[in-house]
Amino acid sequence: MDFNMKKLASDAGIFFTRAVQFTEEKFGQAEKTELDAHFENLLARADSTKNWTEKILRQTEVLLQPNPSARVEEFLYEKLDRKVPSRVTNGELLAQYMAEAASELGPTTPYGKTLIKVAEAEKRLGAAERDFIHTASINFLTPLRNFLEGDWKTISKERRLLQNRRLDLDACKARLKKAKAAEAKATTVPDFQETRPRNYILSASASAGMGTRALGSSSPPSTPPLTGAPSLPCCAVLLRSLKLWNDEVDKAEQELRVAQTEFDRQAEVTRLLLEGISSTHVNHLRCLHEFVESQTTYYAQCYRHMLDLQKQLGRFPGTFVGTTEPASPPLSSSSPTTAAATMPVGPSVAGLAPPGEAALRLEEVSPPASGTRKARVLYDYEAADSSELALLADELITVYSLPGMDPDWLIGERGNKKGKVPVTYLELLS
Repeated sequence: MDFNMKKLASDAGIFFTRAVQFTEEKFGQAEKTELDAHFENLLARADSTKNWTEKILRQTEVLLQPNPSARVEEFLYEKLDRKVPSRVTNGELLAQYMAEAASELGPTTPYGKTLIKVAEAEKRLGAAERDFIHTASINFLTPLRNFLEGDWKTISKERRLLQNRRLDLDACKARLKKAKAAEAKATTVPDFQETRPRNYILSASASAGMGTRALGSSSPPSTPPLTGAPSLPCCAVLLRSLKLWNDEVDKAEQELRVAQTEFDRQAEVTRLLLEGISSTHVNHLRCLHEFVESQTTYYAQCYRHMLDLQKQLGRFPGTFVGTTEPASPPLSSSSPTTAAATMPVGPSVAGLAPPGEAALRLEEVSPPASGTRKARVLYDYEAADSSELALLADELITVYSLPGMDPDWLIGERGNKKGKVPVTYLELLS
C-alpha cells in the first residue's frame, strides 16, 4: 500500500509537470522541441491513411448492406463475438414473392410461367449477391478493420508516448535553464552594506558609543568602519547557497540526459511504425484488386443470369422481349443485350455459322429497310476471322442486327467493309 501511494504521488507529479509544460507551450511561454520535416510528413501521411481508410470502410459497408438497421445489428454481433445470422437478400425475397404469386395466380398461365422464370433468375441473382458480399467482407473489409483496430491503435499509443516524452524533455530543459540562471545570480557577491541588516549597523554604533563614554572620553561616538567584505557567517551562507545551486544544475543536467535518451528511443520506435504505413498501402492495394475481381465476377454472373432469362422469355408466347424499341435508346454498351434487342433487324444469313462462307455471305447482306444506327467504338478490336470487322477506338461505324445472331454481336459497316462486331466494344448513339 505504501509503495502504491508513492507511485501514485510520483505519477501525479509527472502529470502535473506535463500539464504545466503543455499549457505554457499553448500560451507561448515555453519552448517546444520540434520534430524534423521527414517525421512530420510521416505523421501527416499516417493520419491521412487512417482518415481515408475509415471513409472507404464505411462506404463499402453501405454498398454491401444499404440497410442501416442491418449494419447496426451486424456491428453488435461482431462486438459481442457472436456469429451473424444468415440474412435473406433482396433478390431472394423478391424471388419468393414472385413464386408465391405464380402459384396463386396460376402457374400455367403466361403470366404465371413468366413469374416462375423471373423468380428463378432473381434467386440466382440473390445467391450471387450473397457470395459477393461474403467474399468482399473477407478480402476487403476485414483487412481494413484489422488496420484500424490493430496497427493504427499501436501507432496511436506510441505517438502518445512520444508526446509525453517530448513534454518531459522540454520540462527538463526549462528546469535546467532556471537552475543555471539562479546559479549565475548566486555566484555574484553582493555589496556588504546592501546585504548587512540595518539593526546590525545600529547595534554596532551604539556599542561603540557606550565604550567611549565608559572610558571618560568627551569625544563623540565614532561609527565603526564599514568595508565591502562580508562577514564570516555571510560567506558561509553564500557558499552553501552556491553549492545548492550547483547540485541543482547537476541534477537538472542528469535528468535532461535521461529525458533526451528516452525521447530519442521513443522517436525511433514511432518512426519505424510510421514507415510501416507503406507496407499497409501495399496490403490494401492487394485487397483492392481482390475486391475488384470479386465485383467483376458478381456482375458477370448477373449479366449471364439475365441473358439466360431474356432468352427464356423470348421463347414464351405473349411476351414482348426485343419486339418493341424503347422510348430512349441506350447511350453506352453497359447493356449489350438490350442494345441488340433494339437494333433494326435485317434478313437472315442462316446463322452466320460456317466460318468459311461467312465472309462471302456477309458481302451479300444489305442493311434493313427500317434503317440503321451509328455507334462509336470504345476500344480497339482485332478481328478473330474473316467474318468479323476490326475496330479502332473512337471511330464511327454503322450497325444493325440480323435474325438468329448472338445478342452479344451486331453487323458493323465501315465504308466497303462489313462484319460482326462485339456489342461491348460499342457505344450506340441516338
